[in-house]
Amino acid sequence: MTTQTTLSRSTDSSQPLVPLLEERWSPRSYDETATISDDQLDALLEAARWAPSAANTQPRRFIVGRRGTRTFDAIHATLMGFNGAWAHRAGALLVAIAEPVTADGDERRWAEYDLGQSIAALAVQAHAEGLHLHQMGGFEVDAVRAAFDLPEHLVPVTVTAIGHVADAAQLDEKAAEREVAPRTRLPLDEVVLVKE
Repeated sequence: MTTQTTLSRSTDSSQPLVPLLEERWSPRSYDETATISDDQLDALLEAARWAPSAANTQPRRFIVGRRGTRTFDAIHATLMGFNGAWAHRAGALLVAIAEPVTADGDERRWAEYDLGQSIAALAVQAHAEGLHLHQMGGFEVDAVRAAFDLPEHLVPVTVTAIGHVADAAQLDEKAAEREVAPRTRLPLDEVVLVKE
């Protein structure tokens, strides 16, 4: 694992956080000349694989394509609106897929939760590798299904751009402003309903 310097977008957290969480953010501006090595990509997927899973059912699957491949292009073609305008510069695109019901019809109630945990682990590993990612909900689910011939019991949930961050100036004015705006979250007293 290598830790590289990344563009800092620290939080104004009310409590100290470990640096990987403090500095993690979701850019839209990626270096379209930078590549992601096999070792880096494997480390991200391995982090996702080892994330917690209810009853160890592991109801998560992934499709990943590096920029310049047919898989990348097929995923990019499913992005909606604004996402397609910047995601083509990412080093890789990853489809995160939940299996809320098995092929035999058994319900997996926590599938999306487990999938979310795996992407969170992937995000931390990405930052440790000097990479950033940006998760997107704006994509055509049926187009992903068709492009990769997915069975009905597999549900594409998000598409994630992965890559090396670049100068925000390559984005349009509105996107560039969002790229450098302060990071914000609701305060703890709005998020935590009960704490004793």
